[in-house]
Amino acid sequence: MKIYLKGNWEFAGKPIYQGFASAWEKIGYDVQLFNDTPTPDLIDGEYEIMMTDYDLALPQLYIQAGSRGELVSSTHPDTGKAMSPKETVEVCHRITQEMQEVLRNAKKVYMYVQPTKFPLPWGENLNFRSMATGTPLIEWVNQSENTVLWQWGEMTDEIKREYFFEWKHITKVPLAFDSISYKPIKDPAYNYDVCYVGGWANNGFNEKKQIMMEHFKPLMKMGLKCGVFINKGLSHEQENLILYNSKVALNIHDSYQRILGNDSNERTFKSLGLTGALVCDNIRQISSMFPDLPLYDSPGEMVEQIASYLENEKLLKETKDHYRQLIADNHTYVHRVEQMRDL
Repeated sequence: MKIYLKGNWEFAGKPIYQGFASAWEKIGYDVQLFNDTPTPDLIDGEYEIMMTDYDLALPQLYIQAGSRGELVSSTHPDTGKAMSPKETVEVCHRITQEMQEVLRNAKKVYMYVQPTKFPLPWGENLNFRSMATGTPLIEWVNQSENTVLWQWGEMTDEIKREYFFEWKHITKVPLAFDSISYKPIKDPAYNYDVCYVGGWANNGFNEKKQIMMEHFKPLMKMGLKCGVFINKGLSHEQENLILYNSKVALNIHDSYQRILGNDSNERTFKSLGLTGALVCDNIRQISSMFPDLPLYDSPGEMVEQIASYLENEKLLKETKDHYRQLIADNHTYVHRVEQMRDL
């Protein structure tokens, strides 16, 4: 069975969808990556598709802009020349129709969806809301019997009713650890007491940088061998070695995740799967998934938890062994695609 996955991932989405792609391949799928949704003439035989609501909704934004007479930064797919507003509307209508035909003919479509409403102030930014909001596409998706919807955040009845009410049933499929791409490779050159690998992650409100600095300042005063790599463009191999060989991994979430608690970052699973000993801020989803994992509520508690691991070799080893095994047994991307396949 072929499965088509979006291929032009960016930023935090890149390792996530690479993990999914490797997992689908692991369970026997012929994985085909695409940048633009494949057109009907390029597909034959049975196939499935894994995509996001953004992939389907983006042409609608161009249609809306073109209908208002606005020039958008887009080129004609056939000529490569800049398009007039009228041409933009015509081309994007055609693209939408082709996409719908491809989705309609798929054996199954696994569509990740964003909320149609999100708490303020974050909900003012399209980073947090579905671009399909206010378009006919939501109803079209809801009526598509071959399309299953999923989200990696919590999906209680209250959350569904409050933020995803326009969509049909949505299944929670949390993020996971890419056990295929990341390997247990020992290298003493990367043996840090504490490591952090990530970025400033400006989601439109630039809140995380301040949170990170509030935690890094007391960390630096501990006198430890720290490997803090922010926006360093590390290779996959470097990240793998740093996380696996460090004694403790540090995790810090964005402001909205700390306040709402409905979703966690990919670093949670990657750190538990590789480092094993994770010092992480108190996020409700993490507390629910890993009830025995100590979580901190302040920079002071973060320092105390780091010290508790580093000052107790037996606790450190037991923690690393336990969580590495727990992730391998329950929280890899293979587990997630097997869950999706059975929806």
